[in-house]
Amino acid sequence: MEFLKLTKRRSFLSELIYILLNIALAVAILGVVWAVDSPIAAFALVLLSKWRVLAVRPRYWFANIQANLVDIIVSLSFVILLYAANGAVIAQSVLTLLYIVWLLFIKPRSKRTFVALQAGIMVFLGVTALMTVSYDWISPFVVLAMWLIGFSAARHVLISHEEPHVSFYSLLWGFFVAELGWLFYHWTFAYELPDVGNIKLVQAAIIITALSFLAERVYGSYAKHGSVRSSDVILPALLSVSVVLVLILFFNKLGVGTL
Repeated sequence: MEFLKLTKRRSFLSELIYILLNIALAVAILGVVWAVDSPIAAFALVLLSKWRVLAVRPRYWFANIQANLVDIIVSLSFVILLYAANGAVIAQSVLTLLYIVWLLFIKPRSKRTFVALQAGIMVFLGVTALMTVSYDWISPFVVLAMWLIGFSAARHVLISHEEPHVSFYSLLWGFFVAELGWLFYHWTFAYELPDVGNIKLVQAAIIITALSFLAERVYGSYAKHGSVRSSDVILPALLSVSVVLVLILFFNKLGVGTL
């Protein structure tokens, strides 16, 4: 009985330390953003917090980096958005709270629903952050970054289904997202938001997230039944296509969206 009590105490203490460290990380990143003009220091802090990825033999590094790509992209995206919200203290505080929610309540979950949610959040934030900072980049860098976002999202979802061809399908979806990235690099809109600094609602992020949601639903139906059932995908398809069409047909006007 004493051993069980001791184990429970250690478990509670470990959980408490985990919570406090994650909150401290989010607050520290916000403090760095406030104190330093360059995002490099905040990026370094994020990467240092992932030290366990490399705390193994070098032959496992690549596998560990792939497994943690979603969390890394989300974390780096939060840093970019915090800098984009420079001067909007309330917006930065809300972003920090959302990052804490990510670290404590969303990232640790392993159910397929949460895995899909994690991938969707990563796609939306990753594309938003990328389009926020890449306006003066050359197109190959943007396309490569978009490929990485698509690849990471697909791999994250496919592994949860124990898909035997993870690499092939992930590469395929990554190339599809990269093509969209090239298109949006030359032709994209972003919508102004009040009181959030330079953060904008990027049309590309909405469209790619909607298409990713549809792809996940199609694959989920196939993985479950061995074929794609219309009853599983008709509503997601209608929702995703409707979002894309509404944005393209009604919100691609100068004065509504910002180029």
